[in-house]
Parts: sequence; structure tokens; C-alpha cells
Amino acid sequence: MFQDISYKSILKRMLDRIPNNFDKREGSIIYDALAPCAMELMNMYISLNTVLKETFGDTASRDFLILRAKERGLSPELATHAILKALTTPKDIDIKIGSRFSLDVLNYVVTEKIKDGEYKVKCESLGRVGNSYYGEMISIDYIRGLEKIEIVELLIPGEDEEDTEVFRKRYLNSFDSKAFGGNVADYLNKTNSIAGVGCTKVTPVWDGGGTVKLTILDSDFNKASQTLIETVQSIIDPSMDAAGIGIAPIGHIVTVDTVEEVSININVSILFGEDYTFDNIESMIKSILSEYLLEIRKEWHGKTTSIVRIAQIESRILSIEGVIDILNTKINGDKSNFVLSEFQIPVLGDVENEER
Repeated sequence: MFQDISYKSILKRMLDRIPNNFDKREGSIIYDALAPCAMELMNMYISLNTVLKETFGDTASRDFLILRAKERGLSPELATHAILKALTTPKDIDIKIGSRFSLDVLNYVVTEKIKDGEYKVKCESLGRVGNSYYGEMISIDYIRGLEKIEIVELLIPGEDEEDTEVFRKRYLNSFDSKAFGGNVADYLNKTNSIAGVGCTKVTPVWDGGGTVKLTILDSDFNKASQTLIETVQSIIDPSMDAAGIGIAPIGHIVTVDTVEEVSININVSILFGEDYTFDNIESMIKSILSEYLLEIRKEWHGKTTSIVRIAQIESRILSIEGVIDILNTKINGDKSNFVLSEFQIPVLGDVENEER
């Protein structure tokens, strides 16, 4: 707003108010008296411009955005711990709750016994870093008779603290719909705020009056584990009898579910440049296609159908160094786009190349 106001323009306006029969040249008494004042006024305009930017949600920095969002009862989602499943050998050994283990650079603590030989462990480090490590752990506390304990499954993904731009979008979106008393917006806000939930699709009256179905993905935008489903169910509507025991309003019977994963198998015929083969870049092809399918899963909650497009697959493979041309692309054996239903998400299956 004050981009056109500068130290020189302020000083000029001040000097213009002095009659010309006085010495106003640089170094004169009048000039030297007004110059520091002009500089301070310029600093004031800079501060005013900063105040204006920090006042509005679409330009505020994180600290001031948080203050603005508090007026609407919103705050950034905090980082959470990953919850994983660990298996022990032998199965009949009893691991005490609170026992600690390490794997690579991370430490884990046992939080619950699932059954003999199976335990829930929590990564002590906050955030998504705890989602990535699997394998045999080393006991920090000596446990007599324990031969091996290893992490085999991610139950509830850990989440990083909500990114500023994601929080900004959520704040601005809060003006578009009013979350109240068990409407769709209310269920979306409350379910998505549960640790481990990435997105939610709400289906009202799915099995008669008063019934609500919540279909969720985890925070990595994958099919939710049974543990996460049960956790969300216990928070939203543990009794499922319309009694209003959980977050769900009285009269609502809420069922929490997740999606069906559909394997996307891709066949292509690629022409490679010199010194390049399918074996050389297979991992890169799978990585770039996995990213494409992840983009589709991230948009799943707002669509009734999802489409895996051949054009997108070919353009992304063509962007890889060493790929000259691509033909005869098939998705699950068909040379057309693959359409998924409302409660299906795509995951990458096999990628095969037909020699040309």
C-alpha cells in the first residue's frame, strides 16, 4: 500500500513546504534537521505496511495467522507420534508396558499388548519420520528371554505439525461453510482433526434416517488400518446406539470405514536412448507413477469418481531422462483411462515394459 512512499519523496515534500528564500541544499541546517525526521517517517510507513500484511489471513505470517485463526476457534494441528505393531520372538514372552527399544536413529516405547507376541509401540520422535522404519529393534532395557522384536506394520501414521499454507487454506475455507451440530462440515472438521486421519468422506443417511458413514484415509493418504478405524470410531461414536456418547450428536449412528485399494498394473512399450534400459530406470518410473497415484488419492475426498489417465502416465514417464518415446500404454490390460468408484483408491501394482 505504501510502495510509492520513500525516504526521498517524504524529504522532498517536507522541503517543498519551506519557502525558497531559505537554503535547502544538502548540508544546510534545514536539510540536516529534516532528513532524520524523514527517515523515521519512512520507518513508520514500513511498519504500517507490515501491520497491514499481518492483519489479513491471506498475507499474515504464521504467528499472526495463528492469532487471527483463534478468533474462529482454529489452531494448527500439532505433530503426533506414529503407532506401529511389533512382533516378538518367542511369542509367549511378556514385554512390560513402557519398555523401550531403538531402530536406526529412532527410539520406541511399548504402549499396549495386542495379544501374545504382538504389541503396539509408539515412536518417541514426533512427526512423519516415525512412519518409515521397519525391521528388528534393539532393546534399550534388558528383557530376559527376548530373542527378537521387530516392527512389521504402521497402525496410525505420525503427522508433522500442520504446514502454514495448509493451515491458511483451512482457515480461509472456514468462511465457506458453517460447521454446526453434526452437519457435513462438522463431521469433516472433527474427524480430520483426529491424529492419523488424512481426509474424510461423509455419507449422510447411508443406511436409513440418523445414520452417517465416515470413510477415511490415513495421513499418508493410504487405506486406513483397522486400528485407526477403531480409534476414530471410539472417538466419534463408540456405542453406535444414537446415545451421543462420543462426538456424534444424539440421534446419530456413525459407522467408520475405509476405502478399497485397487492395484494399478501398467504395461508400456518404451523406446530408450543409448545406454539406457528398463532395468536402469525402473525404480524411477515406479517412483514417478507412485507420486501420480498419490496426487489422485489426495484429491479423493472431494470427488465421486477418480480417474487414472493414460496421458498422465505417458507424459510423466516421458519426462524421465533416457526415455525417447512410449507406446501401447495399458492400465490393467486396457488401453483406456481407468475409472475408480467413489470408495476406491489407486495403488501402484506391477509396471512392465514390452520390448520394441
